[in-house]
Amino acid sequence: MTLRGSVAAFILVAACAASAQQLYRWTDENGRVHITDTPPPSSARNVQQKPAGRSGPSDPQQPFELRQAMRDFPVTLYTAPACKEICALARTHLNKRGVPFTEIQVADDKSRDELRKVSGGEDVPTLLVGRSVHRGYAQDQYDALLDSARYPRAGLLAPRAQAAPPPPEDDKPEPEAAPSGPYAPRRGY
Repeated sequence: MTLRGSVAAFILVAACAASAQQLYRWTDENGRVHITDTPPPSSARNVQQKPAGRSGPSDPQQPFELRQAMRDFPVTLYTAPACKEICALARTHLNKRGVPFTEIQVADDKSRDELRKVSGGEDVPTLLVGRSVHRGYAQDQYDALLDSARYPRAGLLAPRAQAAPPPPEDDKPEPEAAPSGPYAPRRGY
């Protein structure tokens, strides 16, 4: 085989490996771990299949503009368990536009301090796009912030379905204690 043929074969193998959609992690009879793009032999142990792509800002399935905006201007939405309607509107707007975001529920001193540091107040919802902050919810101002960060316009991305995070455990209401004492109402009369 000539040098030219060897280089062509190497390029072909590299191209096939780069386009692989599945990775396999397995252990051979000697206990060595292998990560390959081809299915392991039948004697392999601890076989795990993993997709070759990664998720997140470098996910090749997402448009380049979105990956770039997510890297340069991450979006964070600050909400609170008591904020129902207006926080739901803010979340729904980001989902309809297809913008990936992190939602932080302000329910303890640590998250309150973080919100004060970011926005200078405790208003929720608060939208943080990169370093730009908008307190409250106004659709046109959310869109202006997202447009300036080069997020694709509404309708270009598939809508998302990110739900509200569950309320913190210590934020659930305590059951009311029954009144007691000499002047407490009596039941059963």
